Amino acid sequence: MIDTEDITGLILAGGRGSRMGGVDKGLQNLNGMPMALHALLRLQPQVGATLINANRNLAAYESFGVPVWPDGLPDFPGPLGGFLAGLEHCETGWLITVPCDTPNFPADLVRRLADAADAAGADIAMPVTEEDGRPQVQPVFCLMRSSLLESLVRYTSEGGRKIDRWADQHRRVDVPFDDAAAFFNANTLEDLRRLEP
Repeated sequence: MIDTEDITGLILAGGRGSRMGGVDKGLQNLNGMPMALHALLRLQPQVGATLINANRNLAAYESFGVPVWPDGLPDFPGPLGGFLAGLEHCETGWLITVPCDTPNFPADLVRRLADAADAAGADIAMPVTEEDGRPQVQPVFCLMRSSLLESLVRYTSEGGRKIDRWADQHRRVDVPFDDAAAFFNANTLEDLRRLEP
C-alpha cells in the first residue's frame, strides 16, 4: 500500500488564464477565498506534503503557507511544466497534481488513485469519468512516481507538451469515478459563477 505520507500534492496554478481574460485563475474569488486555496485545503488532508506551481503573483500564493515553484520551462508550457516543477521539488515517492480551477474534486481522490496504482503496479494513475456516455480521462489529476522525473525532462526537452502522450510511455492505470461534476473546472468567469452555491 502507498502511504499517504509518501505522496506530495501539487496545485497547478501556472497557466495563462487566457479563457478568463488573462487573469490569474487560482487567485479568483470563490465564496470569499481564492480558488487555488479551496483546492489546496481539499488536497492537504489527502497527502503528506503540498506544493504550488505558479508563474505570477508568487507572493500571493506564498501567503497560503506552502512552497511555491514556478515553471522551469519558458513561455507557459502548460500542465507538464507544472508536473516538471513538482517532480523537481518532490521529496516523496509519489506526486499528485490537481488544477487550481477544480475546487470540488473528490475527497478520496488520492487514496483511490494510490490504491489502484499499487494494485496494478503502475507508475501513473488518472481518474476517468463518463461524459455523454463516453469515458473521459482527467489527465491533469495525475498521480505519478517521482522517479519519472528523468523521463519527463527528456519528453519536454524534445518539445512534448501532451500529458497523455507522455503518460502512455509508462505503466498507467485509469480509475473510474462516478461523479463527473466533481471534476468541473472553471475556465471562464461564467464557469466560476456556476461553482458558487
